[in-house]
Amino acid sequence: MIIYLRLAYEFFKIGLFAIGGGMATIPFLMDLSHKYNWYSVSELSNMIAVSESTPGPVGINMATYVGYQVGGIPGGIIATLAEVAPAIIIIAIVAKFMEKFKDHKLVKSAFLGIRPAVAALIGYTVLELIKISISFNLKAFLQFSYLNLFIILVFLGLMYLPKLKKLHPVAWIAMGAVIGIVLKL
Repeated sequence: MIIYLRLAYEFFKIGLFAIGGGMATIPFLMDLSHKYNWYSVSELSNMIAVSESTPGPVGINMATYVGYQVGGIPGGIIATLAEVAPAIIIIAIVAKFMEKFKDHKLVKSAFLGIRPAVAALIGYTVLELIKISISFNLKAFLQFSYLNLFIILVFLGLMYLPKLKKLHPVAWIAMGAVIGIVLKL
């Protein structure tokens, strides 16, 4: 029972403070991995991959995935509901007052400050995921191998190729999965 209360509390906080969408939840989830040892940072990168690959918002998919990992089906349901509850509450309140105050100088100023903060959170997350995804840390760099070089080249290629060829994101994810399978064979 305590685990469900903890899941509800933590994911309510994440839903309340992760402004900017699902990717903004990842720093909070990294913190949870250290705080409770529910999953490792490596497992978190796998959860992100699964959440990105499945339909629906990433943050909600992550809440469901983590909740399920920690507390089974009830944990997944509790974490998901706790994650979305703050948004529902806030949207209901904001919708009531936004029309009245949308042109107010303080409201515009607040949004001006929120945007770069959200961008910074997402940028931090991207850098952390790059480190995890390509295993680019000092030890891995010093133990240079062709596999690390290949992974870095795949990363750079899959980062650059969408500019040349417009494919659906699922196609890029599928290509990454195929390359990963081939590498492990």
